[in-house]
Amino acid sequence: QVQLVESGGGPAQTGGSLTLSCAASGDIYPVYLMAWFRQATGKDREAVASIRHTGLTNYSDSVMGRFTASQDRAKNTFYLRMNSLKPEDTATYYCAFKAIPEDYPWPRWPPRPLDFRTWGQGTQVTVSS
Repeated sequence: QVQLVESGGGPAQTGGSLTLSCAASGDIYPVYLMAWFRQATGKDREAVASIRHTGLTNYSDSVMGRFTASQDRAKNTFYLRMNSLKPEDTATYYCAFKAIPEDYPWPRWPPRPLDFRTWGQGTQVTVSS
């Protein structure tokens, strides 16, 4: 079992920056996909970034060039650096973890929420103009 604890959300101004953290604990399989999702009020949960155990990242078009996913494997902590924030980035952000056993297919980009069983508790990001 893996547990995820998020931190780092809060208010921000348009053009500002925030860094979200997701600390993982428990039985962390060494081959994995970590994804960042967000859900705005009244909208579906959408993937905005992902990072593999290798460091390979993917981003949605809406955050490409502004958000950066990274990881510190020694600390089992994942980060989402968000720059040039916009009001439309306002949402609850979730990290999600998926172990990828040998011979198991990698989820396609963008991953779907149902691809993940392990979720952080969510952290609110509110960007004001």
